[in-house]
Formats: sequence, structure tokens, C-alpha cells
Amino acid sequence: MGKVLALILILSALAAGGAMYYLQIYAFYDNVELQPGRDVMLVPLDGGEAQPVAYSDFEAIDAGSSPIRYRACFTTKVKPDALAQLFTLTDKLEPRNAPGWFECFDAAAIGAKLADGSAKSFLSVKNISFGVDRVVAVTDEGRGYVWHELNKCGQKAYDGTVVGEECPARPEPGE
Repeated sequence: MGKVLALILILSALAAGGAMYYLQIYAFYDNVELQPGRDVMLVPLDGGEAQPVAYSDFEAIDAGSSPIRYRACFTTKVKPDALAQLFTLTDKLEPRNAPGWFECFDAAAIGAKLADGSAKSFLSVKNISFGVDRVVAVTDEGRGYVWHELNKCGQKAYDGTVVGEECPARPEPGE
């Protein structure tokens, strides 16, 4: 009887582990529909309204379960140094990992390019979701990457410290 119970527990644990893995890596992600002229936008140096950047070969994934699961890849003919003359740079140099099956987005390789200066990261959309900014990185080779990153307000809101007056009002659930 003990062997049967142990076998049931082991099989249950394996099934739960497999389900958890599938849910985290595959289940909640969806492909993002192309929105020409709105997929890749950057904030000008003067802080005005975000402006579109010419791009092609765009592919993106997102998940409604978290505002920081967005990842995208694209190509552009505009060089990062030219973009830096017009648009706001950001200090976000460590992109978040993407699921392994989204092959165009390699966070370690992108981070290495940002660290060695062969890529630059830009602010794309401030507070795309409460406390979350969209970041765009462009390499010297013309590859571009997009991800969402917690900003200072988001870090405060999610670590439990007082948000303060400098942050926008947090929307109520359902808004």
C-alpha cells in the first residue's frame, strides 16, 4: 500500500511540475499583431510625444498575466548613434529573458551588446502600464529589440514602499 501511495505522490508531483512549466513558458504568451507606425516608437530628447521609427521584420509576444512579459524583435536601417541624436537614451542595459522558443530575443546577447557599446537603449513609452516603461535597444547591425521594464514608481509599488507624489496615481482595478 505504501508503494502505491508513493507512486501516486510522485506522479502527482511530476504532473504538477510539468503543468507549471508549461504554464510559465508557453500557455500565457500570444503573438502580437503588427500595428504599423506604432510598434517601434521613441521619446524625443525634449520629452515630447513618442515618434515612430522605420522598421521591418517585426515580431512580438506578450502575455496578459504580467505587464513585463512583452518582447519584440525588428530590423531597422537607422543606426543607434543617429537615433541618440534625436531620442532619449535610457540606462536600462539588462533586458529581461524571453522564453527559449522566442528565438530572436536573446537577453544575454542583447545585454552584452549594450554593455560593450555596440547597441544603445532608448525610452519608447513611459508608463505603458502603471510603473512599467517600454524600452527599445538598437544594435550597430540594425537589429532592434523591445521589452518592458519596471520604472522607479513600479519598483516602489511592487516592493511595498510608499509610492509618493512624484508617481502617477495607480489605476483602480478594472480601469
